[in-house]
Amino acid sequence: MPLPPPTTTVRASLNAIARHSALNAFVSVAPESHLLAKAAAAEARIAAGSPLSDLDGRLIAIKDNICTPSPLRTTCASKILGNYTSPISATVVDRLEAAGMITLGKTNMDEFGMGSHSVFSSHGAVKNPHDSDLSTGGSSGGSAAAVAAGICDLALGTDTGGSIRLPSAYCSITGFKPSYGLLSRWGVVAYANSLDTVGILSRNWRDARSLFSLLSAAPDTLDPTSIPRPNPKIRSSSTLRIGIPVDYNLHELDDRVRSAWIRTLESLSNAGHEIIPISLPNTKHALAAYYVLAPAEASSNLARYDGLRYGLRSEQDRVNGTLFAGTRGEGFGEEVKKRILLGAFSLSAGKMDNYFIQAQKIRKMVQDDFTAVFGRDEGDASQVDVLIAPTSPSPPPKIAEVADAHGTDGYVADVLTTPASLAGIPSISLPVEKGVGMQVMAQWGGEEVLWKVAEGLEEAGGIYQLETSE
Repeated sequence: MPLPPPTTTVRASLNAIARHSALNAFVSVAPESHLLAKAAAAEARIAAGSPLSDLDGRLIAIKDNICTPSPLRTTCASKILGNYTSPISATVVDRLEAAGMITLGKTNMDEFGMGSHSVFSSHGAVKNPHDSDLSTGGSSGGSAAAVAAGICDLALGTDTGGSIRLPSAYCSITGFKPSYGLLSRWGVVAYANSLDTVGILSRNWRDARSLFSLLSAAPDTLDPTSIPRPNPKIRSSSTLRIGIPVDYNLHELDDRVRSAWIRTLESLSNAGHEIIPISLPNTKHALAAYYVLAPAEASSNLARYDGLRYGLRSEQDRVNGTLFAGTRGEGFGEEVKKRILLGAFSLSAGKMDNYFIQAQKIRKMVQDDFTAVFGRDEGDASQVDVLIAPTSPSPPPKIAEVADAHGTDGYVADVLTTPASLAGIPSISLPVEKGVGMQVMAQWGGEEVLWKVAEGLEEAGGIYQLETSE
């Protein structure tokens, strides 16, 4: 079915933002005149048969920690950045706009990406489009809500430990975290540099594939971690060897999620794919290691927010002549403060060996687990092509429950997503029923096999289809 003209899409999306304002999905929206001018230009190019790309004229929402130029702000959903407007735009934003895509606005999120339910935002919590009492997931909750509500077909998010995949599962859409290094992080506000990954949220996996191809076409010289897209060896077979990590079959796994996992595997088995139980024994340590490493990096990255150069400057610091104690106390939310303290503690002289260094060793063990099951070359008899497991141990919980979680209770939603993040491997969450996603993981650089699984699952009727009105 042909897409409607871009100007029609812009008007419909602006109406949808107003209609779904209670979702609190957007932090800022581009002016209507700006959007319509961009849409008219795209419409003219398409009519003339000279579109800039296959995505020319398509609307996209951008997570609020990815820098965009005026008129859009970049606040990271934090009071400390307030009305900050970035003087630069991220490489991924430049590339999508060079391809003719239209940036609709910036989406709400957990402050600086620190959260699993999009409740830790200075702009207020994001609501799930399917049930406003339920968590939308985090930290890319605004992007997920915008896509799930039909405001736009595509959105950019960031995934540090599951921040794209978890909200995608909760909102019944596709969430794709590519291999670390394949999408530029230049212009992305850092949370944890060695883990942060730009990714894509979409209403279908084909749109995610198209946008990934566009954004990963060439490495970015501005990003020292940017790597050319590889061509890994994948077995030349019409059927796949699908690994089932038995360590992901947690006792705490919700019955509905476990049943959906079984149905997914059955549909792929019926299509001729081989199902192979495998072990990733260090999975049980991944969550703890992640919550040492990510806060440690965050405590260093967030040291720059002192109100002296940009952002909030506390009146207390102005009046009393203090340097930045008041500014950071007022500017950061409670969850961010907690993670800064956790990170500073694990990096302190007396604790670094027992926490940060040990967590790095665990990370290497997790990476080795994945290397062992994917094999090192095409002829490795132990090789599996992909792994399939639930994205989250449960369907979306109630917002009231997660907002009142104590200590580290709010972190358990990430238990199944952090291993792939620690290993830097690609993972895509596909909706298999409302509120339940299955993540497909491949070796580093193995994105192509993820699309193959998505297509096979779609053909088998195993992907949940959102209605346009949802």
